[in-house]
Amino acid sequence: MIENLVIIGSGPAGYTAAIYAGRAQLKPVVFEGFAASGVPGGQLMTTTEVENFPGFPEGIQGPKLMQRMRQQALRWGAQLITDDVVAADFQQRPFLVIAAEQVVRTHAVIISTGATAKRLHLPGEETFWNNGISACAICDGANPLFQSAEVAVVGGGDSAAEEALYLTKYARKVHLLVRRDRLRASKTMQDRLFNHPQIDIHWNCIPLSAHGDEVLRRILVQEVLTGTVSELPVSGLFYAIGHTPNTQLFQGQLLLDQAGYIQTGGKSTATNIPGVWAAGDVQDHHYRQAITAAGTGCMAALEAERWLAEQQSFLSFNVA
Repeated sequence: MIENLVIIGSGPAGYTAAIYAGRAQLKPVVFEGFAASGVPGGQLMTTTEVENFPGFPEGIQGPKLMQRMRQQALRWGAQLITDDVVAADFQQRPFLVIAAEQVVRTHAVIISTGATAKRLHLPGEETFWNNGISACAICDGANPLFQSAEVAVVGGGDSAAEEALYLTKYARKVHLLVRRDRLRASKTMQDRLFNHPQIDIHWNCIPLSAHGDEVLRRILVQEVLTGTVSELPVSGLFYAIGHTPNTQLFQGQLLLDQAGYIQTGGKSTATNIPGVWAAGDVQDHHYRQAITAAGTGCMAALEAERWLAEQQSFLSFNVA
């Protein structure tokens, strides 16, 4: 049997695409992922309180939000498979999607494999992840843990500058830890950092380890040139050292940008191959928010529905 639509990946983009595709009676098959991402549901599965997703004025736990999206996708007829896709062939039609336990042929594919935030893997990082250590200031900066506290940001590019500036809304002081003696951020962003009274830049500085009790209380940092180790009493440590898009499976088939993100056309989620769309962080290196990922999941499903309708004259559809 040839499937109408396969969605590779879950998270806000994949589950939203599944909801819309299910409501369109496309009977989507969703490979949620397992070993590749650690747990189905994307980055929100390792996030605690989500306070910026519309409809939850009191906030909601990341795993709970993903559970509700998943249940909604199931309600509308999506077939969810907790397995990893290990290969995909877009050079033949129907497309081939190869998972660890099965091979599926499909007319259309939506890719929502996301991006993985780069970590430093410091001693203490796992203990304080989401209890003081984060890779998203916009997601977690408003946490009461950081209110009027001192926090640190690691990085020297535009993302690090943006996160440091954003955190000044909540934190009393922001320490920007820069490995080199200069910033990679744009001149405009550098000027904003240099002129902000709440930001203290530490040149040639790297974090060594994280310490605390139930939550982060301090980090050890090292001056690269001298080797001097000192302590920073911070309640937050934010990584702004980039993301790695999960596009290894699609190299050589889909157009990727220099950073490895899938290129989509204009306001569309369409890739360079007709019948293949990309949604969520796998094609978005700018916003990287749950709500924007969900929005592109909706877009991809609507575009897939319309494209499949246009192909009805020569495609054999999987109908109820």
